[in-house]
Amino acid sequence: MVESYRGKALNLLSKYGAEEGDELVVTLDVMELRGKLMPSYSEDESIIILKLENGYNVGISSEKIRGLRILHKRPIKQERTQPTNQKIGEVKIISTGGTIASKVEYETGAVRPALSTDEILQFVPEMKEVADVSAEVLFSILSEEMKPDYWVKIAEAVKKALDQGARGVVVAHGTDTMAYTAAALSFSLPKLSGPVVMVGSQRSSDRPSSDSAINLMSSIFLAKGSDFGEVVVNMHGESSDTYTLAHRGVRVRKMHTSRRDAFQSVNDLPLAKVWWNERKIEILQKDVRMREDNTEINTGFEDRVFLLKYWPGMRPEIIDHLISSGIRGIIVEGTGLGHTSREFAPYFKRATKEGIFVGMTSQCIFGRVNMNVYNTGRTLMEAGVMPLEDILSEIAIVKLMWILRRETDPTKVRQLMATNLRGEIGSRQTISTYPRWYHG
Repeated sequence: MVESYRGKALNLLSKYGAEEGDELVVTLDVMELRGKLMPSYSEDESIIILKLENGYNVGISSEKIRGLRILHKRPIKQERTQPTNQKIGEVKIISTGGTIASKVEYETGAVRPALSTDEILQFVPEMKEVADVSAEVLFSILSEEMKPDYWVKIAEAVKKALDQGARGVVVAHGTDTMAYTAAALSFSLPKLSGPVVMVGSQRSSDRPSSDSAINLMSSIFLAKGSDFGEVVVNMHGESSDTYTLAHRGVRVRKMHTSRRDAFQSVNDLPLAKVWWNERKIEILQKDVRMREDNTEINTGFEDRVFLLKYWPGMRPEIIDHLISSGIRGIIVEGTGLGHTSREFAPYFKRATKEGIFVGMTSQCIFGRVNMNVYNTGRTLMEAGVMPLEDILSEIAIVKLMWILRRETDPTKVRQLMATNLRGEIGSRQTISTYPRWYHG
């Protein structure tokens, strides 16, 4: 069968009796290529896809093929039941898209959302060894398209799956904005009857260096085998496939654009370490929140907020523009211990008098804000700017969005922003968590 092919490619493959999974030799004008015939996700109906012996996939136009022969037929498929939305497995996978659910578009070379969750399960059949899995495609978007309204839908889908009996939930998500969604789910789901494990991939599934299989399998294992009731991000812990690290959803940041071990807990330890090959989970935190009998949801986000990254020479009049736009809250990424130029002080004061929350985080990755050290910091606090300890700026903006949906009283907003709701504020004990690749 060549179920995924159409047009000229289908005609060519049918002529030679080739099926998906067969090992072929394809003759071109100047060379021969040997590889396994893969399913096609291309919109170009003339292209066939081969996985070469070196592990890379290549798209070949049928118009350039001068001959084709079959070296080995594919093994006969074992019949298996496909997961459906009608049956809740031990672990429910909720797919929102991203690289972990992507394929290469061979006519352009770009990566685009293309796989359904069932196709992910077909791609990684080993996960059947771990748990009974069911699946749902909630969205099929890249993570830069994520919105607060989608956070609400994901939280609702997680609660539904847990209420229906899933032991844990895995949320497949693009890596670029995964920390924002992890924070949103953490605040939206104050009590969980099972783990919520967010997982992504730095490299798409067709690449031999892909991290998708290990990340996904270890996440399913973690969702089924752990007794914690928190939202975590589970990704490669080092560049090899030895283990993954589960980072608390309000303490994690993507630290590298492309490395497989890009995610790291900041000013904190990871919550757990997962060895997939050894089927082993090690809990690393003492203050882990455990499973509850029921899952509670309290979601919804105010989007009239602004994340302001200060830079030398920035004009403070931007604050007046924000005030006039109807903004309700501003998170500032200040320099060092939490500073902007003193020119901003009267503008911040005007904003806070209008009932607008202004909170200060640091552009530094590690450490915490301390606005009492220098006169500038004290001046900004006198203007109403609130220091936000060691909260990451992306976590702070999501937390503020969640609070502002529930509170209009500025005093109560400040009280809640100062409260450690989900572990987003760390203790004053310094933890050395510089990126692993700094150590050589």
